[in-house]
Amino acid sequence: MRRLITDALVAWKDARDRKPLLLRGARQVGKTWSVRDLGERHFGGRIHVLDFEREPGLCGLFSRELAPTQILDALRVRRDISIEPGRDLVFFDEIQACPKAIVSLRYFYEEIPRLHVIAAGSLLEFALTGPSFPVGRIHPVSMYPMTFLEFLWAIGAERAAEIVIAGPAPESVVIHAELLEKVRQHLIVGGMPAAVKAHADTRSFAEALSVQDDLVQTYRDDFGKYGSRVDRACLDAVLAGAARSVGQVTKYRSLAPEYGDHPLRDAYDLLAMARVLRRVRAASPAGLPMAASASPRRFKTLMLDVGLLQRLSGLSLGTALARADLMAVYVGGLAEQFVGQELAATLGDEVYCWLRPAKSSTAEVDYLIAPGGRIVPVEVKGGLAGRLRSMHQLLKEYPRCAPGVVLSTAPYAELPEQGLVFVPLYYAGMLASWLAARG
Repeated sequence: MRRLITDALVAWKDARDRKPLLLRGARQVGKTWSVRDLGERHFGGRIHVLDFEREPGLCGLFSRELAPTQILDALRVRRDISIEPGRDLVFFDEIQACPKAIVSLRYFYEEIPRLHVIAAGSLLEFALTGPSFPVGRIHPVSMYPMTFLEFLWAIGAERAAEIVIAGPAPESVVIHAELLEKVRQHLIVGGMPAAVKAHADTRSFAEALSVQDDLVQTYRDDFGKYGSRVDRACLDAVLAGAARSVGQVTKYRSLAPEYGDHPLRDAYDLLAMARVLRRVRAASPAGLPMAASASPRRFKTLMLDVGLLQRLSGLSLGTALARADLMAVYVGGLAEQFVGQELAATLGDEVYCWLRPAKSSTAEVDYLIAPGGRIVPVEVKGGLAGRLRSMHQLLKEYPRCAPGVVLSTAPYAELPEQGLVFVPLYYAGMLASWLAARG
């Protein structure tokens, strides 16, 4: 399957000043497949994989010495292979299972800079909190579930993909309807590669949902790897509660009222570290950087993937397929998840929301982003007639943020008298680059 991450990996491969690349992301988002694909297509198959979960004995190579030359010599002998810097790719997979291998990355950078080294892991944040993490000696790259564009490529919708890549613009009624239908399909299937592949191979939504159920169980099984930090039942309750609360201001107690604030906060933090959940913190549109004004206590929650969200929310396949109105089926939450997921795949952690500080006000705008150096408010709504009081309030208080963007099922439209641009949902992934180009 075609993945956008490949371009970043190839650019890293060809860079002159190249550090070991650390690929971070939740389990099952396609990290291993992408690196192996890079090795096959751009290194002529000369890729050497060290999977520390499947072969725990490999950690012994790092137990005594961290000198890269000695590690490579031992690997050459153990596997009876040759490894040539500048030609071969060495891949440390599931590196969180071998913390000393993480430490060794700095020495590979310092002593064998010509060697291409990629490390990847799913629960890396638990291993990266130690004092010996090689800050400044690695090139971190985050990976996410498949975007809407990648979904279109996977199902062979090449013409639809070309329209999406071109960016927001007026489209005919027929094309608009077809693209919204593709969004509806993506909301059901989600972006986890195994679910997308199941749907692409069989054209069956039921097959994709079966894979999603397996993935949800995989994540729940992973709770045992979190050790004794948090009760597994509490983690499961917070995961389910977060799925129900997407699109709302997150309050720990509302996620699972049967638990206290402290265990709930710990459970949420662990799920966020594992990248199953993502905080979208409230920030001020007054100026950049928004991180300086972002609140650690006021935030909304995004799940890892829109497909997993609808499974955790209990939405039935029959309901999803029977309704044509996206905003009616996915009442707020799934559409907001879809947009947030698309924005995060482009902007990473630089996605915020607006929650008006006044206690007497409930005004909130779904997202704040700043592509091209201008803060832009983004609201997810159901058409031109949707209520936009919060957006208008924000633009009144911060007029430099105009025009605001409304992502909806409505066709593309510019309303300069209101300081708004209506952009169809299917352009959510292109929004940041389009806004940056507009200035």
